[in-house]
Amino acid sequence: MTDRDSASSPMGTVIPWPPLLLVGAIALGWTLTIVAPLPWPGIDDAPAHWLGLTCGILGILLIVFALRALAANRTKNPPHKSPTVLVTTGPYVRFRNPIYLGEVLLLLYGAEITKSIWFVVAAALFAVLVTALQIIPEERHLETIFGDAYTDYKSRTRRWI
Repeated sequence: MTDRDSASSPMGTVIPWPPLLLVGAIALGWTLTIVAPLPWPGIDDAPAHWLGLTCGILGILLIVFALRALAANRTKNPPHKSPTVLVTTGPYVRFRNPIYLGEVLLLLYGAEITKSIWFVVAAALFAVLVTALQIIPEERHLETIFGDAYTDYKSRTRRWI
């Protein structure tokens, strides 16, 4: 964990993309499931059920533990606000973006509970858009704020998986 004065640095993005993209992905998956049903393929649904359930549980746990790590370090949670602390504990030891990864896992769980491939498509689209619109600008911003501490963290910790 590293403290820095972030008042002089520009924010990574001023739009809170992740929650907007997550709601959009859920709406897209749900709407396409109703309008153009694309059911889960396969005869035996048991493996898909357990995989989907596992994704849901892991997604929730990842998000909860990431939020707890942020709270423990007393940093700001909104994705469009400039952080005051570089958090490298909890799930941030393994992933630079555990909340976004948890959200992708929840969308994959959505595929299981709706039995629709559209939620897999929505999860992939969410991952691509959150990377382009939030993660990449956020990484540039964090390098500006935290310098070498963030560069070192980035070199040893994966963005996604």
